[in-house]
Amino acid sequence: MNDKNETPKIIRLAETDSTNNYLREQSAKARLPEGSLVIADFQTAGKGQVGNSWESEAGKNLMFSILLYPDFLPANRQFLISQIASLSVKETLEKYTDSVTVKWPNDIYWKDRKICGMLIENDLSGQHLYCSVVGIGLNINQEIFRSDAPNPISLTQITGKTYDREDVLACFLRIFFNYYFLLLQEKEEEIRAAYMAALYHGDGYYFYIDENGSFEARIHAIEPTGHLILQLRDGERRRYAFKEVTTVVPR
Repeated sequence: MNDKNETPKIIRLAETDSTNNYLREQSAKARLPEGSLVIADFQTAGKGQVGNSWESEAGKNLMFSILLYPDFLPANRQFLISQIASLSVKETLEKYTDSVTVKWPNDIYWKDRKICGMLIENDLSGQHLYCSVVGIGLNINQEIFRSDAPNPISLTQITGKTYDREDVLACFLRIFFNYYFLLLQEKEEEIRAAYMAALYHGDGYYFYIDENGSFEARIHAIEPTGHLILQLRDGERRRYAFKEVTTVVPR
């Protein structure tokens, strides 16, 4: 991972606007070792894909960001970072509960409820990635959600138990870096196959909404670029980038 065998830096904060922002600011001042981590007890402006906000009670959940230098990955395969992060959260949660899936592109669901969101920010150098900041908000011990988010849930709400957040984080990091080493070994198809098998609504026809309205389709494929291919009952296939289509989730 680190070509200079540098020890990753772990930064713990009581509060920050966003762990992604903080990590990017620190790495802009001086290059941090790969695998460096920022963990916060509270975020005042936690965010998800395309500016979505993230509600989290102070000291109850896991909010952290990891710094990577995946310069071996071409820019058009950057979605692999999202895939390994999603799979790592899913497999971590499966140590404690079942019915965990990945809702394209990288929300983590327990049944029809969202337990984790993430924001992955990639910087490019030419045709390859230079660095990636993987930001994750995972609901662990929160008992009540007060925002207007439609379907949040925490591990505590699922099981009725309280968890040591450090134990959950350590489990995630072990799984995540195992997947990262698979990337280094160019085992991309293994990762893509695991991601397809993990998808929310991965089998069967479900309702989706795009700019033209509601329609019924099944997931046909996920392209290496991350684009979603949906197939309608009449065989028509439609291709979507992030935020161009919404999965209809039961309320």
